[in-house]
Parts: sequence; C-alpha cells; structure tokens
Amino acid sequence: MATTDPLRPSKRACLAEWRRRVQAHQRAAIEAGRERGREETWGPAVEAFSADPRRTDEPALDALRTLVRPPETWLDIGAGAGRYALPLALAGAKVIAVEPSQMMANALHGQTAEHGLSNIRLIEAEWPMADPPVADVAFIAHVGYGSAEIEPFLEAMEKSARRLCVAMMLSRAPSSAADPYWLPVHGIEREPLPALPEFLMLQLARRRTFEVRLLPRYRDIRSDPAADLRFLRRHLRVAPDTEEDERLGREYERRRERGESPHPRAEPVGIVTWEP
Repeated sequence: MATTDPLRPSKRACLAEWRRRVQAHQRAAIEAGRERGREETWGPAVEAFSADPRRTDEPALDALRTLVRPPETWLDIGAGAGRYALPLALAGAKVIAVEPSQMMANALHGQTAEHGLSNIRLIEAEWPMADPPVADVAFIAHVGYGSAEIEPFLEAMEKSARRLCVAMMLSRAPSSAADPYWLPVHGIEREPLPALPEFLMLQLARRRTFEVRLLPRYRDIRSDPAADLRFLRRHLRVAPDTEEDERLGREYERRRERGESPHPRAEPVGIVTWEP
C-alpha cells in the first residue's frame, strides 16, 4: 500500500521530489561535461534579464503593478539585471534587490542610473542570506526552480515579508525549453526542473493559503529564430560554430518546421500570493 497519495502528497514527499528533480537536472550538465560557474552561466544572459521598465506587453507585469502600495518596500530576491525591480520602483515601491551575480549586479546598477531611479538598493548576496532585510513584500520572479533546498529558501522569504509574499513562475521552468535538445545535441537526456504546478502542490503540502492568477506570458506572439538560438545555446552550453551548434541548428529547424517554439504562447505565467 502506498504511504503517500500521489494526488495529495506530504510535505516531505514534495520536498524530496523537488530536490531529486533539481539534482537530476544538474547532473545531466555534469555528465555531458557542460557544467559552468555562476558567471559563465548568467553572464551571457544579462540581456535576457533586462527590459524596458515601462513596457506594456507583459500581462503578468501589469498584475504585479496592481499589488504595489506606495511607499511600501519590496524585496526582489534574485533581481537579475532589474527586469522587475525597475518597473516596481517606477510604480512607487522602494525596492531592495538581492542578486549574487556580479555581472547581473553591474547591469542593475547601470539600468538604475540610466532611468534615474533612487529608490532601488542593491545587496549582492546569495539567498537565503545572513541578516536578511525585512520588507512589506517579498518577491521572486522566475527564481527557485533550480533551488534543491526550496523550503529554507521559502521560509527565509516569508520571514522577510511583513504583508505579502509573491512568486511569479512559469508552468515550466524557462530552461526546460532547452531540455528536449539535450539528447540530439549532447546525447544525454535532461529532466525538467520543477515549476509552477509543483510549486502550487508544495504550497498546499506546506499548508499555505494562497491565491494564484494565470496570465499569458506576452500579449503578442513572438517569433525570433536568432533570439531562440541564443537562448538555446546559453542553456545547452553550446558555443557558436561548433559541431554541437550544427546539431542544435538542425534540430531547431526540424522542430520549427513542425510548428514548435521554445516559448509557446499558450504557456501561462502564474502570480502566486500568500500571507507570510
């Protein structure tokens, strides 16, 4: 007789499966000889973590703006280059951005100066961190998918929030768009990371009362093969003009001819909110 109901797993079972998936995902890169350090991984992604802070083509960002109550403080954990920290600051929030990558932090500094914002404070640190700041709202956007020890991460987030915790997550982790390419490019399969469905199950198992809004990722269909290939190279750890890159190009074209995209428009974004 099963000790855990698959439709109603225990917190222990959820945490164990989350950890297993993250570790299996990481192990594929090691076995393929494609493991990289933080700056090697995130440095080429700075552009992808930057965007016009006044953009109006992202429904989930519009939903975030409605949660801002000036002059509350938002703690943006894993802020990257400021993709959401800047719009939140423009909406009237005081933002504390926590970001461990030096390259991302440098880009965030530059973006803050470029837009003349004085209500963003940057802390360069890993999360969870020693002596964390306290804010009205603790926020993560596309962060946590790859955290094997997700419960300490969330517990620290909750302890740092006075009013609300907010998580923005995709129905599948962003890097998972590249997972089907690992076998044809590197000869090894890669297990997808946990994402929104697993996060919601975990929150239920943690006995958190939450609300979730599902929104389209973008207002308009996006089609940019050059951007797709840059994205895939980054997540597959493939250099341009190599044998692996040739295999990637062939696989990408094969899938494109079948109407497949690494970023399907039907993939929803979830805005999950709960009281700490």
